[in-house]
Amino acid sequence: MLQGLVAGERDPEVLAELAKAQLRKKIPELREALRGRFRDHHALLVRLCLDHAKYLEATIADLDAQVDRVMTPFFEARDHLDTITGVGRRAAECIIAEIGVDMTRFPTAGHLVSWAGMAPGNNITGGKRHSGKTTKGKVWLADILNQYAWSASRSRNTYLSAQYWRLARRIGKENAATAVGHSILVICWHLLSNNADYDDLGGDYFTRRGNTARHQDRLVQQLQDLGYQVTLHKVA
Repeated sequence: MLQGLVAGERDPEVLAELAKAQLRKKIPELREALRGRFRDHHALLVRLCLDHAKYLEATIADLDAQVDRVMTPFFEARDHLDTITGVGRRAAECIIAEIGVDMTRFPTAGHLVSWAGMAPGNNITGGKRHSGKTTKGKVWLADILNQYAWSASRSRNTYLSAQYWRLARRIGKENAATAVGHSILVICWHLLSNNADYDDLGGDYFTRRGNTARHQDRLVQQLQDLGYQVTLHKVA
């Protein structure tokens, strides 16, 4: 539609029919939106914006090709990290760029997260626990891990999503994202150390790991708090 306007088309009916996919459901609204004053100088500004977008797309494509060339020796490691919930191909490349693929430098996963500044402190004085904020480390790595944690939190029926929402209710969403970012980094260490793919534990992991009777009592109590009388009958 923008290209049509730049080419000189001004008829709202014609322009609206250029809509594609889901936007075609809104053709009546588009006809109204495209009815107005659109002059040559408007077309010039739109054309400049479209040209700039094409330039940026070409630049991104060039950079992607360069990244692929540099990443060639690390494709196998990248593909392993790509299997983690919330971590895509480019995300895996960002992690590798920050931590490398040789995990022998870090004797344990704990050494890696401590080096990255993703390990919470254990600040206890006189039996009183104080702030346990993460230490300063690799700022770029911490930022991208938090982004991937937010992405993982939106996944369905996965361990990382379950971990996020379980913690978010107790310590808040930002701290939960940091904790999930910590978990992602631990997973990266194990996958790179063992040359393996990620095997998700499932969204019900914490339920299965916990005390079934206590979990049952908690669910019954929640229903009773909503005003229901609950009677449990065990199925065969």
